[in-house]
Amino acid sequence: MSTHARGPAAGWSWLKQAINLGRSNPRAIFGAVALLALVAMVPSLVQVVVSALGLGANVSMAVMAACTLVMAVVYPLLIGGVLRVIDDAEHGRPTHAGALFDTFRPGDDRNRLVGFGVVMFVAYLAVFVAVVALFGKDVSAWYMELLAASSQNDPAVQAQVLQDIPPGFGKLMALGILAGLFFGGVYAIGFGQIALRGHGVRSALADGVSGTLRNVLPIALLALVAFVGFFAFALVTMLVIALLAGIGGLVHPLLAALLAAPVYFAALLVLYVVMFGVMYYMWRDVCDEGDGQAPPLPPDRLEL
Repeated sequence: MSTHARGPAAGWSWLKQAINLGRSNPRAIFGAVALLALVAMVPSLVQVVVSALGLGANVSMAVMAACTLVMAVVYPLLIGGVLRVIDDAEHGRPTHAGALFDTFRPGDDRNRLVGFGVVMFVAYLAVFVAVVALFGKDVSAWYMELLAASSQNDPAVQAQVLQDIPPGFGKLMALGILAGLFFGGVYAIGFGQIALRGHGVRSALADGVSGTLRNVLPIALLALVAFVGFFAFALVTMLVIALLAGIGGLVHPLLAALLAAPVYFAALLVLYVVMFGVMYYMWRDVCDEGDGQAPPLPPDRLEL
């Protein structure tokens, strides 16, 4: 295993570098992440269409399950692709947004990325089922009721179900957050080892678990700072959207949507870029590529 423990402040360093990401080749990085976001939105759009058609809860659940299985295969390839685009851009190598899809080509890289993604999906699903079985049986039944209410397109029914949150919901959410932090660390390190170092699934998984356990404190600090930063960012974005929508609404509702939509999607794109930047810098620091620092910026650029 080739991972290293970093100090608690490393979490802040990963986030800071991620915010600066894209200066060397913004067109490639932001373009690749935008393409990834568009692909990731497809399952949600399909589910919205199915829900609007009123085909019932069973059909909605079947479509959701099918979309989840498809993305379990597609999304790992997208993650590997965007990490490669970021790595090439950060090292001054020529790249472009379309390079995101290079990982879809037949070969060992594609198989390893899909294999790691499937292993992580199964592991996450197993942990989720175990936690729900032990601490959230009532939550599972409540969630099914919520899905059924959502398929009815009746706000009153949905509001009633939301008011009946079961007692174990808080404990389940706390355990879910802890599991999410752990799996997030394993994802970042493991995908980096496969996409950028060519490791096998077993080696990447071992490094992901080892690197995450050795860096619990920086990952926890990262989560805390990221949560505060996300809240502030979301608040500002909502205020800007509300202002633009209000101004546009004075003329026509369509103008309000046209003014607000670009801000919403731009904010979403920024969040995606920062998220993958954090993954990249966490991997590079924990797996000790060189001195763990980003390559120097060109002389015509300034560090934030």
